[in-house]
Amino acid sequence: MTFLFNKNNHFNLANTVTFFNIASGILAIYFLTHNQFFGAALFAWLAGGFDILDGKIARKYNLSTDFGVQLDSYADFLSFVIVPTMFIYFAIIDGKELILFTPLVVFAFIFYIISGLRRLIQFNLNADVGEVEKYFTGIPTPLGAILLWGVYLIWLSGFISEEFVLISMIIIGYLLNSKIKIPHP
Repeated sequence: MTFLFNKNNHFNLANTVTFFNIASGILAIYFLTHNQFFGAALFAWLAGGFDILDGKIARKYNLSTDFGVQLDSYADFLSFVIVPTMFIYFAIIDGKELILFTPLVVFAFIFYIISGLRRLIQFNLNADVGEVEKYFTGIPTPLGAILLWGVYLIWLSGFISEEFVLISMIIIGYLLNSKIKIPHP
């Protein structure tokens, strides 16, 4: 079991936890495509837990590598960009595309996904392996996912319309790449 603490092994403990994040994201997508929103939410939040844990393990056991940085961003893209946008689509928009202003629907989803991807690529380009900045520049993708989750819950309560949800996606997508400073936990 020494491979779990071997920095150069792609299946070390930190990366294995990141693989659990990816698996959780895939399972969330499975449940979304079957309109099982509780299961999807459960696995989406589980992915978030694995995201917190993998970084702590990597730093504690000196397992941070370039591979791990890239793997973590892939997991973040899947679990905190693709899954939340699919959640919004399947839970709120699906079947209403023609009733809503279709260009707004298309723009909101494409803009959010490209914004999340751009944010993660920029983060990787600026990353120093094993180092943790005091602040994130722009909101991190897990926080973007939490904000989208909040928008979904407010929509469920009936306080906001589908159009407001789409505009919120655009605003949150913009904030992913903004100059706002968010303290690193």
